[in-house]
Amino acid sequence: MSGRGLAAVASVLDQAASSATNILVLVLAARLSTASGFADFSMVYVAFSVLLGLNMAYVGQTVVLEKAGDRLAAVCRSAVGFTAAASGVAAALLALVGLALPGAAGRAFLALGLVLPLVLVQDGLRYCFSALRTPERALAADAVRLVCVVAALAVQPEGASAGRLVLVWGLSALPALGLGLWLLRPYVRGARADLRPYLRRGHLGQRFVVEFAVGNGSSQLAVLGLGVFATPLAVGALRGATTLFGPLNVLFNSANAFGPPVVGRARGKRGVVRLTVLLGGVLAVLGAGWAAVLCALPERMGRRLLGETWSAAAALLPATGAQYAVMGLGTCALLTLRVLNPRATLSLQVVFSLLSVALLLGGYAAWGITGAAWGLAAGSALKAAAAWLRVARVQAPAPSGEPVPAA
Repeated sequence: MSGRGLAAVASVLDQAASSATNILVLVLAARLSTASGFADFSMVYVAFSVLLGLNMAYVGQTVVLEKAGDRLAAVCRSAVGFTAAASGVAAALLALVGLALPGAAGRAFLALGLVLPLVLVQDGLRYCFSALRTPERALAADAVRLVCVVAALAVQPEGASAGRLVLVWGLSALPALGLGLWLLRPYVRGARADLRPYLRRGHLGQRFVVEFAVGNGSSQLAVLGLGVFATPLAVGALRGATTLFGPLNVLFNSANAFGPPVVGRARGKRGVVRLTVLLGGVLAVLGAGWAAVLCALPERMGRRLLGETWSAAAALLPATGAQYAVMGLGTCALLTLRVLNPRATLSLQVVFSLLSVALLLGGYAAWGITGAAWGLAAGSALKAAAAWLRVARVQAPAPSGEPVPAA
């Protein structure tokens, strides 16, 4: 296998290790907690997921797009420095929120504030290694992270509080953080960090943050808000159901990461669309098949996976399975647009992500938590349909290589 092929394999495995970490954290927390305790943990983990995504959009994506090899060392050092500084500010705000909120939920948010810089900096190193074309180093650090967090949570007592679990989860990132910084050091030695580009108006990450906020963060915040004005148990049920579809997230993320260069080699619009339609069909079938497997799980096995949360989450599996099936089609439609006309994706993300939030909240108001899950599925289906309609309107790329937008 060529060096480029090995790098691609290492990148996929690293994404799988990172996703597996998130999945196992939630599974272990569900097994250790009561239903209400897992609801508190889920609300905190949703808040962390939003912050993680914002850092990925604002810092990570700009790092991996850096093409000037002579600037990579300074860019990577600056990215690590900015992530540390920004996460410190966010940690202070979370600590204040934790002190203001009463009970177990407040203590859990306070714990997240204490460990946030550790987990965000550790995750941010992945993008530095990707830009440096050394994904095997990211894989090494994330494999250590996976082993440490599973071992740390596995020895916690049953019924452990959400605050304790958050603290243990965060502190278990220390070995991986230390290893990652040590592996990065040879590449950034002697380079100077400059945080000013991240603070300037027009920084490229600002556009990526908008796309993330409307494409991912809005639905995460809607789920978080659902627990605030309705019941935190709804958050635990939704989070538990989506956690079971974690393996598909690995495939979706890999398609987004490695799809554009592969799809871009196809001949013309017809070749691109033929390839992405085939990929979308495969992902949709996998989503439906995975849902069928989960629905067929015996109650005993389900409880071993999610503990007391299983009963509520199991009722949502048909809706969540439908959502992930159409998400496969939608992911490939957006992938097609990124190849043919990258500017066409932002408006779709804005309109249909907000529509999904409205359908989530409207579904809950009308039919409870099951209605909320079907609302998310309907939003994903409408987004996928609109994206493919936009693909049909996009003209083939011009000879210069620039895509020609639809009129």
